[in-house]
Amino acid sequence: MAEVIRMPLLSDTMTEGVIAEWHKKVGDTVKSDDVIAEVETDKATMEVIGYVDGTLLYIGVEKGKAAKVNDIIAIVGKPGEDYKPLLEGNGSAATAAAPAAKEAPAKEAAPAAEEKPAVDNAALEKALKDATVIRMPLLSDTMTEGKIVAWNKKVGDTVKSDDVLAEVETDKATMEVIGYADGTLLYIGVPEGEAAKVNGIIAIVGKKEANIEAILAAEKAGGAAPAKAAAPEAAAAAPAQAAAEAAPAAAGGTDGGRVKASPLAKKLAEEKGIDINQVTGTGDGGRIVKKDIDSFVPSKAAPAAAPAAGAPAAAPKVAPFAPAGQEGYTDTPVSQMRKVIARRLGESKFSAPHFYLTMEINMDKAIEAREGINKVSPVKVSFNDMVIKACAMALRLHPDVNSSWMGDFIRHNQHIHIGSAVAVDEGLIVPVIRFADQKSFSQIAAETKALNDKAKNKKLQPQEFTGNTFTVSNLGMMGIEEFTAIINPPDSAILAVGGIKETVVVENGQFKATNIMKVTMSCDHRTVDGAVGARFLVTLKGFLENPVTMFV
Repeated sequence: MAEVIRMPLLSDTMTEGVIAEWHKKVGDTVKSDDVIAEVETDKATMEVIGYVDGTLLYIGVEKGKAAKVNDIIAIVGKPGEDYKPLLEGNGSAATAAAPAAKEAPAKEAAPAAEEKPAVDNAALEKALKDATVIRMPLLSDTMTEGKIVAWNKKVGDTVKSDDVLAEVETDKATMEVIGYADGTLLYIGVPEGEAAKVNGIIAIVGKKEANIEAILAAEKAGGAAPAKAAAPEAAAAAPAQAAAEAAPAAAGGTDGGRVKASPLAKKLAEEKGIDINQVTGTGDGGRIVKKDIDSFVPSKAAPAAAPAAGAPAAAPKVAPFAPAGQEGYTDTPVSQMRKVIARRLGESKFSAPHFYLTMEINMDKAIEAREGINKVSPVKVSFNDMVIKACAMALRLHPDVNSSWMGDFIRHNQHIHIGSAVAVDEGLIVPVIRFADQKSFSQIAAETKALNDKAKNKKLQPQEFTGNTFTVSNLGMMGIEEFTAIINPPDSAILAVGGIKETVVVENGQFKATNIMKVTMSCDHRTVDGAVGARFLVTLKGFLENPVTMFV
């Protein structure tokens, strides 16, 4: 059965996207990992991946035109397959507004012996008129699946088009999923704590009499079964039981002494040390949701999580050890972020031919300059901020380093966006300082601090961790003198920064103490040759050893 590709939700404020470019045309063969289009949202231009194999049968939105989130933008299936019932059932504004929509040329239908189980097209067509399928949206450019952290609705609840149905953990952040449909929540396909692939069915919203069995059967026949391929009755029972504990009752933050809050809200409140009893819920029936924790400001009269006067401090928890002579281990499920780190860095390490260049930089003048800068700067400027600025300035003079390997061509970026690696509990994320070469030390410092705080609180939006053209990874604050880093795709290089160490050197026959910082640049030899990388480091060294040159 043909698969519809819908306009994904690419940012929390996005309501529609403009097709900036189609990378496929009707009749082309499409693989599940192909980028089929580029979409311009309110904040960034990002890639859309179909996550389905087949032939591109239909394009519903022309280049330069917009489609609302969840509207059909394309259909992929078998050559000659009849996809029109999918369009008639959808009734989306985008499809109605695309009179020039392209259709695949008619081809001879595949032999009946190769077809999958028959689908009742009439029943499916009626079901799609009565209900809207909610699929796992693409919430970041590297996302392949999302984990349901919490459902804010249960089967049987009334749903409005702007309601937050669920909270989803991706590889980089926890974000909200909006259904953009009015009706009753008829089906939940993925229980809390489980994952669904991008474009997989996670819920169905519509009229109470809608035939959801026809939709699920058609999905299964098309080879893209929902993550929870259970009977609708069983699927409804499990989420209902899980949601019963957090179901809203009367207005207010508590119900019989029990705090009404989503699991994610409780988790965030615990992490931030917020007394959840002080938070006012804005969800259904006064239920506390994620945005209430994010916007909460503790009262001065009753600071959050303040210890009682004279109360002893809680003893630190010590992880239990196995008894002597007894073996043991703990298996920890791999988070979405860790999965993507493993996949992307594995691809980078084993596909990009890395080579490494190490250089020592005298930081005496940088230390003096930083002291002077911080006397007048509105925010504290760190050495890492100075390194980011120096890298950005050096990239201006060495554009070959500010490039990406694209397979058949090399892309030389004319803008300079520096990624700054940040360690979080789940792994590593790289917030991006855009146009870093055009910003002052204090602007870079303020932006870096804000992005790092968002990263640690899982509030980064897709446009804040994508688009890097060069990356800096700094472990100097942890006492690491020197290390090598794996290139962060799609960059051609990454700079590993060690700590500043006081070292005795010989100058003009005299011993003197000086402050040395070692940096190692990992380069992709497909785009950056040894001499190119070396010249870049020489320029970087000049900027950091004489910071005044960065003001010129």
